[in-house]
Formats: sequence, C-alpha cells, structure tokens
Amino acid sequence: MTYFIGIDTSTTATKALLMDASGKVLGVAANEYSFETPHSLWSEQSPTLWWDATTVSIRQVLAKTKVDPSTVKGIGLTGQMHGLVLLDEKGEVLRPSILWNDQRTAAQCDEIRQRLGKEKLIQITGNDALTGFTAPKILWVQETEPEIWKRARHILLPKDYVRYKLTGEFAIDCADGAGTILFDLKKRTWSPEVLKALDIPAEYLPKTFEGTEVTGGLSPAAAMELGLPAGIPVFGGGGDQAAAAVGTGAVRAGVVSLSLGTSGVVFATTDGAAIEPEGRLHAFCHSVPGKWHFMGVMLSAAGSLRWHRDTFAPGTNYDTLLAPAADIQPGSDGLFFLPYLTGERTPHPDPLARGAFVGLTVRHSFQYLTRAVLEGVSFGLRDSFELMKNAGLKDIAQVRVTGGGARSPLWRQILADVFNAEIVTVNSEEGAAYGAALLAATGSGVFQSVESACDATIQITGSTKPGKDQPVYEKLYPLYRGLYPALKPTFAKIGSN
Repeated sequence: MTYFIGIDTSTTATKALLMDASGKVLGVAANEYSFETPHSLWSEQSPTLWWDATTVSIRQVLAKTKVDPSTVKGIGLTGQMHGLVLLDEKGEVLRPSILWNDQRTAAQCDEIRQRLGKEKLIQITGNDALTGFTAPKILWVQETEPEIWKRARHILLPKDYVRYKLTGEFAIDCADGAGTILFDLKKRTWSPEVLKALDIPAEYLPKTFEGTEVTGGLSPAAAMELGLPAGIPVFGGGGDQAAAAVGTGAVRAGVVSLSLGTSGVVFATTDGAAIEPEGRLHAFCHSVPGKWHFMGVMLSAAGSLRWHRDTFAPGTNYDTLLAPAADIQPGSDGLFFLPYLTGERTPHPDPLARGAFVGLTVRHSFQYLTRAVLEGVSFGLRDSFELMKNAGLKDIAQVRVTGGGARSPLWRQILADVFNAEIVTVNSEEGAAYGAALLAATGSGVFQSVESACDATIQITGSTKPGKDQPVYEKLYPLYRGLYPALKPTFAKIGSN
C-alpha cells in the first residue's frame, strides 16, 4: 500500500494527516501553539513553533497508524496564508513571522497604491493592497526595521518555511504566491513591475510551482528528525483556503466552498484569471493547475457565535444555545447583527469596523439575539456571494459548507435561505490537510488530475435547500446592506480615539 502525508501549518496548530492511495484517512495528529500580540494591531509567531509541531505531529501519526515509513510516497503542504518569514543568507530566521491577521500596515498599503496606482495594482495582482497581505508587511520591515531588511536574503510564507526545513529548498506554490500580491495573476508567477515598484529583489523570492509539482525531496537531516526515509518528494500544495477547496471538492466552476469557522470564507473556482474591478474580492491562483479562484473573507463568522456564547452564556453547548433560536421568526423581529467584531475584509476592508446589534427593543430576549447573530453572519457572507455573481460567476450550482458552524441544521437552513442556493455537506472533515494529501497523491500519479481525485474521494452527505423563509430574507438583505455605510463614520471616530 502507498501512503501520503498532508501537513497543515495553521495559526494555532500544525496537523499531520496520513492518507492511503484510495483517499481514506488513516490517522491525524495535531500539536497546538500560540501567537503573540506585542503591540496593538500586531500578530506574530515564531517559525520554530511550526517545525517543532510538524516533527511531533508526523511522528505521532506514524506511531498511531503503525504504517511502515518506507511506504510514504509523498508529502503535501498547506497552511496559513499571507504571513511573512524573513531569513538571512544562512537560512536563519531574522524576526518573528508577521501573520495574516496582523493589522499594522495601513500606511504601507497606501504607499503601495501610491507607487503602482490602485487600478494597475488590481489589474496585475487581482487584488487591492490590504493589511493582511504579505507585500505591505515587507514594506513595513523595510521602513521600520531597516537593520533586519539589510540582512534579509529570503522571503517565505509560513508553510514554505516548513518546506525549507523539510527539503532545504526555497519554493512556493502559485496559490500562496498570489496571496502575497507580488504575483502577476495571469502569468502565475512574480511580477517584475510590482517587485521593482516596491524595491524587492527578485532573488529574495522562492521559485514558483503548481500544487501538484515536486518542489524537492526530504533531506537526510529532516528524515532523521521525522522518522521517514530521505528523498520522499514534497509537493507544492497550496495556501489553506485553496487546499481546503480541494479537500471539499470545490475544484470546478459553479461549485462554491463556504468555510464557516472562526473566520468565514466564500471560495469559488474560476477557469480564468477573473478580477473584481475594485478589488473587493481576493482573486488568486488555485492550487489546481491552470485554475484560479475568487475568495471573500469575513473575519468573525463562527467566531461571532462563539463571542456571543462566551459573553452571554459561558459554558453553554451550542446545541442548547441554538435550540430556542429555531422558534424565532426569520428577521428576529427587526433585529440585525453586524459581525464586524475584529474589523472586516470583504466587502468592507476596514480594520476599524465594529460589531453591532441594531433594532433592539424590550421585546428582544436572548434567543432573538442568538438568531440575529446567525442571520447577520449569513447576510455578511452573502456580500461575497453577490460580488462574485456581479464579477461574472453566474452559474452557482452548489455551496459546499464546512467548519464548526456547518454542524448546525438551523444555520445551514438560514444560509440556504439567505443565499437562495442549495447548501451541502461532504464526507471530508479534514479540509486543508486532506487537500494537501490529495495534491501530493495526484502529483505522484495516483490520480490523473485533481478533479478526478476529488470525484473518487469526496461524496455529498447532506443537502439543505431554500425554504419558505427565503422571500423574507430577500427583503431584509438590502436593509442589512445599508447598515455599514450608515455606521462607518461612527466606527471611524470610535477607532481614532
């Protein structure tokens, strides 16, 4: 039997998944770590945490499954996107990684727009400059830590630091590369024009690969640490959202992936390098060769429900929390919730946006607030859905939902009604790590293509279609859309104090 390992280097843990050649998951191991917030708006993490957790997780999953290490024939990588890792000429880490959720670079985003022009930036990279992306982090280091930048020789993303530790090679996949906004989206590689404008030497950047291409072999030193044979091929993989889309089968146009975790991500595969003209959607390369995707990101999706529970009903399990909300009529009797608890990215790239309940009266008891949270997050996710349709994604046949929030039948029904689309669940629960393993298996020749790999391994397990409440939500959605513009001036004044 042949086996493959998928490694997911997330913000809070590194997961190692072992899969056989049929796509069956034999075992999973994960090891957690924390990140630091040394100043307001900052979010940083030591890259050594990722490698230490990778080593332990791989050894644990091999021990748990009792698989002969010599039968592992490929490793696929995925992980948190947009983070900045800087190495010196000896490959040593120069400073903690600046993570995707770091918000310190608003001034650098303005600088990028000024140097390139916003319209040109979007046309080349597919994206506007946002604080989460890698490019403004590089400018921040250039401007505020010049002694660090002077010593820098290599720029990597988090999972690609793990790749370097595995293989000794500096490499990146196209999906994660596009997420730096240093890519020429159409050409699927680094943009000389953007690099020149931002004073970033091209030789600092890693080689680019498709998600199914071999980027190097497991080095003898890494093999000894992991308990694996040297030479195992390590494949390109993809950023966590692109790999998660593979892990749920969202690899064809018309199939949308909705990840309902702490953040919410609406992901749609495209056959060409489509761009939302104002950059309100992320437009990246897919980890599927020759494919691209749109992505909309809500920063506090299921995170909003967790905040609601932890603040007002700590210790309550989610089934108990949500049961009374099922008896509330759609629209929560005129109560709206804005889910901008940690700022927002899509469609409002505003770190100063705030959460809010709007329309509270003495009639509104706790279960009304609970339902309003579910509805507000659903309305916010629809914003991304609408942008995609307006940008040319017309034939949306199905929405595949994953993440903790997807376990709630009530929330799935609200989503189906708000989106006016079929919401389905799938048998794959490991998301990005599973997608990384499938990319490795495809690159090894087990499957003819990523699409055929998904067809062979991923099945629909449940379906929720729009119901009688859909027309109600259709009328309420424009009211929700009007709330952010009305409150934005207030948010800005609050945030400046």
